[in-house]
Amino acid sequence: MNKTNSHAEISNDFDSQEQDLRLQVFKAVRNYYQHKFPAPKFTAGETYLPVSGKVFDEAELLNLVDASLDFWLTTGRYAAEFEKRFAKWMGVKYCLLVNSGSSANLLALTALTSPKLGDRRLQSGDEVITVAAGFPTTVNPIFQNQLIPVFVDIQLSTYQIDVAQLESALSSKTRAIMIAHTLGNPFDIEAVVGFAQKHDLWLIEDNCDAVGSLYQGQKTGTFGHLSTVSFYPAHHMTMGEGGAVLTSDPLLKKIVESLRDWGRDCWCAPGHDNTCNKRFEWQLGDLPYGYDHKYTYSHIGFNLKMTDMQAAIGIAQLDKLPNFIARRRENFDFLKQQLRDLQDFLIMPEPTIGSEPSWFGFLILVKETAPFTRNELVKYLEQKKIGTRLLFAGNLVKQPAYKDLFYRVIGDLHHTDQVMEKSFWLGVFPRLNEEMLIYIASTIREFIGDSVNE
Repeated sequence: MNKTNSHAEISNDFDSQEQDLRLQVFKAVRNYYQHKFPAPKFTAGETYLPVSGKVFDEAELLNLVDASLDFWLTTGRYAAEFEKRFAKWMGVKYCLLVNSGSSANLLALTALTSPKLGDRRLQSGDEVITVAAGFPTTVNPIFQNQLIPVFVDIQLSTYQIDVAQLESALSSKTRAIMIAHTLGNPFDIEAVVGFAQKHDLWLIEDNCDAVGSLYQGQKTGTFGHLSTVSFYPAHHMTMGEGGAVLTSDPLLKKIVESLRDWGRDCWCAPGHDNTCNKRFEWQLGDLPYGYDHKYTYSHIGFNLKMTDMQAAIGIAQLDKLPNFIARRRENFDFLKQQLRDLQDFLIMPEPTIGSEPSWFGFLILVKETAPFTRNELVKYLEQKKIGTRLLFAGNLVKQPAYKDLFYRVIGDLHHTDQVMEKSFWLGVFPRLNEEMLIYIASTIREFIGDSVNE
């Protein structure tokens, strides 16, 4: 069924009674939205300001209900539409929806271990260059595939990989690079891509923080062999849970799809059979000739599909995405301007040269010479109802989960430790308005003033 995201028109595929009933439901949903979700009010010092959150209107709720009325509980028409539209928006050939950004990272890295890649496949003991300053699920798939992470440091102010350490990280076992565009700021893509090409390495971009970020005018998530996106409520757009793997490589697309869908060799969509027109004519592995292709498996896979109800929300969010990105940039720039006179105490975030970030957060690092600590400032902000977050796991190698695992470290990760001990970030997501940002900045200024005068 061809279906748009408009609910003013009902598809002719429905009979007249169903069309009428759906319109009645949609009218009730609009009324419910107006009652349930009135415009929020802000009172400084009383209304909590989170660092992130979902931004939606009645369109998302209408799509969610529309999908639920089909009672198609797995991937379906909305997912197919989203994959097509999002791939086009990003500038890649393929988008494969999954149930989370973390699953997207797992699939992207696991895909590189596929036997279908021949001599280029990653195998147990191979090394993957990454950073320790970030979110665990960028690194966890490396461990989960019996590979060895090689941790390099980051640069201050951009908080992206220190590309000067790439050559030191290289060994005869190095086969891939997997790093994130942390908090929406692109890493030095020219240097990383050049290094990967020079040494014939796979590159995975974790683009979960950075949907809409540009590097030399091109969207991040389009430079690597594979990239990943998250649709968790904290991110640039949401489906509640959800994520995607992006690629323009047909073979990698087929591998990711197989791994996502139980490891099967068949590529039929749910509810469809015999797309290949030879369902009972395959000869694969040691199976008998003609064994049902729907039950033939070429990978040790998972079931990480998304539901159509989630994808329905994503369709409505995708229409809003350009505005979401613009608002994040505006909020970042406004907050930085508001805090410009505090640079004796705080290091402000800087975009990577040649980039135009789609900011996920505003990272602040408290200087060594400041008369206060990061923890004191964060505690004060939280008391004033201003949400804060640390840079995720800080230094991953100091987390208890990684204590007994094997990895390599380049240098002493000094900047990573500084970020772990002295930084935090504030929100710039679209629901924060100028009044709220002024309150955030004035509260920081108030705290610093009191600290200096003590």
